[in-house]
Amino acid sequence: MFEPELEALGRERLRALQLDRLRTLLAYVKARIPLYRERLRDVDPAELTSLDDLARLPFTRKDDLRETYPFGMLAVPRAHLRRVHASSGTTGKLSVVGYTAADLDLFARVNARALAMAGAEPGMVLHNAYGYGLFTGGLGLHDGAERLGLAVVPVSGGLTERQLVLIGDLRPDVLACTPSYALTLAEAFAERGVPPDELSLRCAILGAEPWTEGMRREIDAGLGVRSVDLYGLSEVIGPGVSCECVEARTGLHVNEDHFLPEVVDATTGERLPHGKEGVLIFTTLTKEAQPLVRYWTGDVASLDASPCPCGRTSVRMSRIAGRADDMLVIRGVNVYPTQIEAALLDVPELTPNYRLVVTRGGTLDEAAVEIEVSEAFVRAAGLAEDVEPVRALRARAERQLRETIGCSLAVSLRAPATLPRSEGGKLQRVVDRRALA
Repeated sequence: MFEPELEALGRERLRALQLDRLRTLLAYVKARIPLYRERLRDVDPAELTSLDDLARLPFTRKDDLRETYPFGMLAVPRAHLRRVHASSGTTGKLSVVGYTAADLDLFARVNARALAMAGAEPGMVLHNAYGYGLFTGGLGLHDGAERLGLAVVPVSGGLTERQLVLIGDLRPDVLACTPSYALTLAEAFAERGVPPDELSLRCAILGAEPWTEGMRREIDAGLGVRSVDLYGLSEVIGPGVSCECVEARTGLHVNEDHFLPEVVDATTGERLPHGKEGVLIFTTLTKEAQPLVRYWTGDVASLDASPCPCGRTSVRMSRIAGRADDMLVIRGVNVYPTQIEAALLDVPELTPNYRLVVTRGGTLDEAAVEIEVSEAFVRAAGLAEDVEPVRALRARAERQLRETIGCSLAVSLRAPATLPRSEGGKLQRVVDRRALA
């Protein structure tokens, strides 16, 4: 552990620390941020007696950041900022996030914790293939790695051939990138005849997009690593909000002393008990420049406070199932793309390279899955539509989807290396053609 005195803090002491920090936060934002001064005008922070009182406070949403663009949510003068990051938006405006020197210290510390959870140790070398710039991933992991005592290769995303050369020559121990790009790297090494046991990589810390256990198996086997899931979002701080521990890999430990998590019903906003899946909500307990109260992330997950063999006492969040606004309703069935991936990767002849094409021919949405088959299957059976092994594999894949997610989807089998690959950023898995229809 990077900070064992906090990461292994007893639950009762942690809750007391959270409540104290919550009271301080509410007084702070009421005094400094106009939006919260108005929304919390009837809230007396001193009267909060339990963390359950948080449930009666209003949510903060991404639209609040857009409507106060660029710096209307700052709690400090602009002159106190030391960095600005931003996340892309769908309305043409970025969500801008400012950091003071204290925020950057916090950012480095939580990423150092995450890297330690992933198995990184002082003296190792990190190959950082997250994008640098306005995106928080590159600089967040970079600062965390230096804080933990690692040397950093700041290669950023893209230029896969250069990435392969650097990994081969510099012999890094740790890889940081998106899961889809880790898969791209694994495939590229395989194409060049480089087996996993010749690579120096020992662990991988992967995030910024949803992925599945099947994809993890492919990455671990292809790169010879034990990979863990990393979670964060720019509005809360960036990567480092939570991370899996390499010992268990059964949920992501939330850095609860800094980010207070809740899960709520996507429709009613009512708080849900641990184990129930809903929308993740975070309150930033210690941020200075741009703190948020009950921020609606849109990400769907559940919480688990059961003990973990790694010794950390923080609650764990499940792997992200998807975004509440990305859920598809196909013939009346709620479907997330990751459910489709998880179901199909139980068919050994298929690979994690797929995309979901959504259309609307009438009143209901329709969807079809395009997925690549393995090289071994093509060598043995080819890919002609009228060949019996191809028809049987397609039927088996469609039956797997029907029996697993309860929805009938047409499956199209594609040759290896024909669907888009990640070049370092997030890979778009869903092609939405409903507007065209």
